[in-house]
Amino acid sequence: MINFLPIAIGLRYARAKRSNHFISFISFSSIAGLALGVMVLITVLSVMNGFDRELRQRILGMVPHATLWGGPVLDDWRNTATLVEKMPNVVGVAPHIQAQVMFQSGSSVHGAILNGINPEMEKKVSIIDENMASGSLDALNDTRFGIVLGAQLAKMLRVDIGDKVTAILPKANVSIAGVAPVLKRFTVVGTFEVGAELDSSLAYINIKDAAKLKRYQEDSVEALRISFDDLFLAPSRIWDIARAVPGQNRVSDWTRTHGNLFQAIKMEKTMIGLLLLLIVAVAAFNIVSTLVMVVTDKRNDIAILRTMGLTSGQVMWIFVVQGMFIGMLGTFIGVVLGVTLALKVSEIIAAVQTLLNVQFLSSDVYFINYLPSQLEWSDVKLIVISAFVMTVTATIYPAWRASKVEPAEALRYE
Repeated sequence: MINFLPIAIGLRYARAKRSNHFISFISFSSIAGLALGVMVLITVLSVMNGFDRELRQRILGMVPHATLWGGPVLDDWRNTATLVEKMPNVVGVAPHIQAQVMFQSGSSVHGAILNGINPEMEKKVSIIDENMASGSLDALNDTRFGIVLGAQLAKMLRVDIGDKVTAILPKANVSIAGVAPVLKRFTVVGTFEVGAELDSSLAYINIKDAAKLKRYQEDSVEALRISFDDLFLAPSRIWDIARAVPGQNRVSDWTRTHGNLFQAIKMEKTMIGLLLLLIVAVAAFNIVSTLVMVVTDKRNDIAILRTMGLTSGQVMWIFVVQGMFIGMLGTFIGVVLGVTLALKVSEIIAAVQTLLNVQFLSSDVYFINYLPSQLEWSDVKLIVISAFVMTVTATIYPAWRASKVEPAEALRYE
């Protein structure tokens, strides 16, 4: 049968007497420190989740989750695309031809990756249509040798809609006049902007124009770009697709092209989380000093309780309950403040920027101009559990000291 007396006494001791202002202050500082640590940890991890989400949506929204490559062209790609679309977790398939080129406009020259696409099918695997800064992606169907450039690439080449750019392929063109690189002039029909480095390194043309540029048959494609309902399934699902598709084909996925970036973000989030968890640890172990002082202050009470029949284990439980109460109260306050701040931090920072007339995040330097935040309840759960474990751990030594108080020694001079 549970003895609720130690619990009741522990909760009573959690409220220090008004006459003992110093112990009250130490208890308050322990609660405040724990609440502050939990609040900061939740907020910072939510902001890092927000940056991770923005990178995932902007960068992985433009590059394929996975790609099935031919050698060099993909045999019977239409039937292959139909087969792939029926595979589990696949939400979109689009044909693709790729080339590395140098773009020239006047005296401006810049390297980029030229992508041949089907504008209608590309919308299933890419967010480019949703991020057109000017013009239209569908204009690639209407304009022969039209091109859509990244906004930064167009700026560096100093071109706009209707202007001409020359693509130079690193491929020799042998003729009676000698050996010369392959050149082709394109008309700019649009620009896109996702706010990442891809704005300066990507360009899109119609896949039929790309086939002519690389001297393939008109209906030939090099690869199929594939989108999944969960991008983290891409590394395993693309191998299932490779086994199901006949022929000697190559595969790649986003973890090979951009995996290092997201691994770095994950590592950074983990390290910052561990460092900030030290703030929670320091606040939790402030409970040690609080309970040591309470034990010293309550020695006579402990002695009396022991003479009334409480065991050393029950006395220990009294101070464990007191420490847990302080820890849970601080953690609860920190969670409430942290969740509220994590949900409102974007609006708060925007208001501060407006009030002070400053820009903390410039879109010219970063890929976004606002502070993103995404609250993950799994992070909150982990923080609460960690804070609770550290709080309980911090109570063990002072509670053990309290259980070792000898009644005769404590009451000798009373």
